[in-house]
Amino acid sequence: MYRIGFVHVFRIPEDEELLAYVNKFAKTKGIKAGVVLAIGSLKNCKLGYYDRIAQRYEVFEVNEDVELISALGNISLREGEPFAHIHVAIGKRDGSTVSGHLIEGRVFVAEVVIIELEGPELVRKREGGLWLWKPGLNME
Repeated sequence: MYRIGFVHVFRIPEDEELLAYVNKFAKTKGIKAGVVLAIGSLKNCKLGYYDRIAQRYEVFEVNEDVELISALGNISLREGEPFAHIHVAIGKRDGSTVSGHLIEGRVFVAEVVIIELEGPELVRKREGGLWLWKPGLNME
């Protein structure tokens, strides 16, 4: 069972890498579990699609300015450190959208909300090519 703790609202500075910044923020604030939401604009990004047969992410690059329509993810612990797992939907100039697992994203503007969760630590363990939470209810 988790309770909502602090709600952190901030803007990531231009040219920062989104995931690295969120991870650094979580480490600085001692966030061990949380929900991440963001909107804004990215200059370039790398997204991934997990190939479960090959057990690896197929990475594709979007080398243009895009709208960050929505970023949704979570923070948990991976090897003892805060780890942000974020999926995004991005909008291109022509109105098309692309989505996937965020591998890397250079920020133009990013407005972020992290909802800190208080309760048992959420810990990721390696399973094949992924780092996953333990299945089922977190009763620890």
